[in-house]
Amino acid sequence: MDINAFLDTLMNPEFINSMVAYGLRIVGAIVILIVGRIVAGMVKKAILKIFKRSEALDETLGHFFSGLAYYLIIAFVVIAVLQQFGVQTASLIALLGAVGLAIGLAMQGTLGNIAAGVMLLLFRPFKIGDYIEAGGTAGSVRSVGLFVTEVATPDNVQILLPNSLIWGDTITNYSAHPTRRVDIDFGVGYGVDLDKAMAVVRQTIEADTRVHKDPEVLVAITNLGDYAVTITTRSWAKASDYWGLKFDLTQRVKEALDREGLDIPFPTTTILQAAS
Repeated sequence: MDINAFLDTLMNPEFINSMVAYGLRIVGAIVILIVGRIVAGMVKKAILKIFKRSEALDETLGHFFSGLAYYLIIAFVVIAVLQQFGVQTASLIALLGAVGLAIGLAMQGTLGNIAAGVMLLLFRPFKIGDYIEAGGTAGSVRSVGLFVTEVATPDNVQILLPNSLIWGDTITNYSAHPTRRVDIDFGVGYGVDLDKAMAVVRQTIEADTRVHKDPEVLVAITNLGDYAVTITTRSWAKASDYWGLKFDLTQRVKEALDREGLDIPFPTTTILQAAS
């Protein structure tokens, strides 16, 4: 190209105006990017701060929502920048929507776990350390994430439960309340003094300091079985004492009944031998 023609082009008012306009668009795009990123960062920090200050909200959920808000703002910023350069964003938004729908359908199981994780973290049907039963599994909760919940069985086996399996099932939380009722049944023979047997059972249970005085211990006859009379006991204790108390009372009541000569029957089988 001739140098004079090139200089003429540079000095052309239309060219200068177009370059100025294009430069202003670039400057505007840079400003939008900088301001948008600053705003996104501020919103992210604000959401995190809200979740950290609130005892009712889980911090894991704060990271999820703050990250989601951050990238949504960045997405709008990118669209605004493209509009600065005259790019038709309507078709781009439609394309992104279609892609998002396809990804959502392909990952509906994963997204279902995320949604269930958000619900678990929001409503908190259980907390770390609680002993629960859900999704066909029982154990102590070790962690609650957006995808899975980790529980440890009584024999310390790690189990990772998808959140959607827990949220869609009945959740039994054995640690939700500070106290629990300890139910134990004992069988005594038909020939024993029932009043004495019930008194021995009651005294043994009430002697344990872990048993609460209120509500009082219940001792009652609940069944006349084929070979034994069933004495049902119901006592209250701290939830943390439940299993230890149940094991100890089962042993101590049995030993007390033995000392008093109150037999605990068991089924027997008599085999008749035919005469030869």
